[in-house]
Amino acid sequence: MAHTMTAEDLFQDLKQMPTTERQKFFVILSTNAFRDDDMSHEELFGHLASDNFTAQEAGEYLEVSMSTFRRFVARGKLNPSSTVGRNQMFAVADLKAFKKALKIANG
Repeated sequence: MAHTMTAEDLFQDLKQMPTTERQKFFVILSTNAFRDDDMSHEELFGHLASDNFTAQEAGEYLEVSMSTFRRFVARGKLNPSSTVGRNQMFAVADLKAFKKALKIANG
């Protein structure tokens, strides 16, 4: 049976989203809200599945300070998916799995 996302689920996801992604969401929502066709969760958020976040965005997504985020990286708990210049980029899929593991570990 497929899981149906509730308004509360969506609200909680929005609260956890980095600021820049939240802004993108509301732009998408505002440009598509009054169309005749309904957009699925995948249509709205699917592009994020293969996206990368900067360290700052990743820290915001995980809701941790930059020092805590850097400790996760230094200890090998998180690994950058690529480097652009001096900036490390982190795969959204990896961050999502790590955040889920953190929630389980923290109860």
